[in-house]
Amino acid sequence: MNLQEMEPETETKQMNHPEIVSEAEWLVARKDLLAREKEFTRQRDALSAARRQLPMVKIDKEYVFDGPDGKETLADLFDGRSQLIVYHFMFGPGWEEGCKSCSYLADHFDGANWHLPHRDVAFVVISRAPLSEFEPYKRRMGWRFKWVSSHGNDFNFDYHVSFTKDDEAKGKVYYNYGVGEFISDELPGLSVFYKDANGDIFHSYSTYARGLDILVGAYNFLDLVPKGRGENPDSTMDWVRRHDQYPR
Repeated sequence: MNLQEMEPETETKQMNHPEIVSEAEWLVARKDLLAREKEFTRQRDALSAARRQLPMVKIDKEYVFDGPDGKETLADLFDGRSQLIVYHFMFGPGWEEGCKSCSYLADHFDGANWHLPHRDVAFVVISRAPLSEFEPYKRRMGWRFKWVSSHGNDFNFDYHVSFTKDDEAKGKVYYNYGVGEFISDELPGLSVFYKDANGDIFHSYSTYARGLDILVGAYNFLDLVPKGRGENPDSTMDWVRRHDQYPR
């Protein structure tokens, strides 16, 4: 699944070879860019603060998931913490492999997850496929994060990342806060939940499509180099492979 095709960039430019200049000229250009980078950082900080202040919605519906340790409720997934991040991984019932773009993102999860528990955050991946279907893929990829199944409950449908045969027949789905064309019966997303001292759970945030770019550390590295992401503007993630499928 191509995250950028679901929410395309407003403009895609082919790389022009940078001009070759003196050290002094380079420094002038670099300082100009630095000023723009600092302004972007301030804007990003303000946006993050606004995100944290979004109103929340109390969750009264009960969800029970299948995990490696048996049945678990949404409350159980917090693992004693007050904040929970859920990545909605595209792996539907009967699939032989997980989505390659979700797999690209998932390669970044374990590194972050060494640190998240120490900031009162639990992190869990949830898919609609039965546990027995994605556990072999998790072992193949060498991932350590917790991954549970929502098979048999409405969680994926309620958070608008799984779609029914009726949706497919209509050709329209509600995704990323709007109605669009049916692309797949599974799509990616991320949702955040908060649990208060009384044990009540609230939904605070969800993001989809290019809102997930922030999770991709490899993109941040690529954005630093002269060739950038080097992607095909007509299919931006067609270069991505599951990490065990790149040519050696």
